[in-house]
Amino acid sequence: MSELAIHVAWDVLQSVRPALPRRQDLSVELDDANAAQARGYYLPDEDERLRLTYLRYLGARASLWQMVEDLQPSSRNGELRTFALAFCAASMLMRSATFIIALAKERPIAWAKLDEAEPRYGLPRKSFTKVYQSFSSPGRIWRYHHARKFYEKHRTKILDTLNKAHMSEMIPWLEEEEPHFHSQKRSLLARLLSYRLYSASRRTSSGYTKVMFHLFRLSGSAIAEMKQPFIKAPGAKKRVTAEIREEVRALLKPGDIFVTRHDDALSNLFLPGFWPHAALYLGPPEERRALGVPEQGDSEASVLEAKKDGVKFRPLSETLAVDAFVVLRPKASATPLKEVLTRALSHEGKLYDFLFDFRKADRLACTEVIYRSFHGIGDWKLELTKRAGRTALSAEDLIHQGLSQDLLEVILIFGIDGSSLQIGTPAKASLLKSLSP
Repeated sequence: MSELAIHVAWDVLQSVRPALPRRQDLSVELDDANAAQARGYYLPDEDERLRLTYLRYLGARASLWQMVEDLQPSSRNGELRTFALAFCAASMLMRSATFIIALAKERPIAWAKLDEAEPRYGLPRKSFTKVYQSFSSPGRIWRYHHARKFYEKHRTKILDTLNKAHMSEMIPWLEEEEPHFHSQKRSLLARLLSYRLYSASRRTSSGYTKVMFHLFRLSGSAIAEMKQPFIKAPGAKKRVTAEIREEVRALLKPGDIFVTRHDDALSNLFLPGFWPHAALYLGPPEERRALGVPEQGDSEASVLEAKKDGVKFRPLSETLAVDAFVVLRPKASATPLKEVLTRALSHEGKLYDFLFDFRKADRLACTEVIYRSFHGIGDWKLELTKRAGRTALSAEDLIHQGLSQDLLEVILIFGIDGSSLQIGTPAKASLLKSLSP
């Protein structure tokens, strides 16, 4: 399991890195912030650009901190790959936070804009203030500083380990962070005003176990801050049980589309609508063979789904480890299934697209798997929608267009009205009620 966790973390890191804001990428947002500060308010297009950048940062932040947290069970004494992945993620996040904070810190209008509630994405008031307070926490800064010292002490061995582990692409990423260590040292000294904290830091061991403890504490506290409060009790299980999954399995056909939701998922904060995620059901191997679809993946993996670790074959038990879901079936006359599934399989193995850039096909978001599998086949003509400067297809866009164009029928839904499974006409009525206008 530890090897799998390390490889998943490596996929996540590769996927998230392009979505993190960099100083040279923020010139337009900086010009917007200066103009808004001068006039006293943001124009709608400026607002959308700033919101997009902030949402991209929050989404990347959530995914990388969760990645670090997920590495914890795989941590072994002296496992430098685990340290390198966690430290690289922390370094990227610490530096990208400085760019967002620098944009707003000297511009009260920008700060106030980022602190506004945004119901479209579930963002509460004062979210940016919380990000700033988290970033500037002396305890958090010290934990990162301690990890940086370990990196500098063992740099040669760490980079050699990455080369041997076929993770050499991470080496220039770490080297890119190194010039920022010196400014971070000055920042640390400026903030460590408490002699008690400084005195304790001098006694802290620099060993691997202690360093990993610091990194896991860093991520764990960040995740706790980002979880949506009052949605579910701590430790509560997903509402879709193994019994529900088995009942549903018997009703599925290849080509069915899952649209799912976690009640308290971090991703709900950054995607519009009640339904944020989609996946494609491929069916068991024998049903794919009957359709003439090429055989790929193992017999237990019946779903193709893009998540933060990439576009992969996944078992139904993983895809439906959720709180609510709907099954949509392409209408037979509108969908030559063999062509759809064959095209879908060609995307397996790609990285996840945290930028939601549907113009490119080298990285795919969850709904882009559906879009690139179906669009142009039979009667399928899906329209991309421009939101916050990105032309994409949300899960709710997919539902609206599929139903209005008579391309999809609602097979069943679970989790909308308590924990009951609805089929057919009642399922469609519940789905329509749950959708955003």
